[in-house]
Amino acid sequence: PALELDMQAAGATFQDAESVVDGTLVSSRAWPDHPAWMREFLTVLRAKAPVT
Repeated sequence: PALELDMQAAGATFQDAESVVDGTLVSSRAWPDHPAWMREFLTVLRAKAPVT
């Protein structure tokens, strides 16, 4: 949230959510959101590199 204005100035769209997925990019607001971020990251990773 502290970088919201900087992100918007750079052309990004800020979402106030635990995790945001855009293609293969997974981001979050700050360290308290790491559990949600990790769940989404693993979902994307499994979709792109399934274990065989």
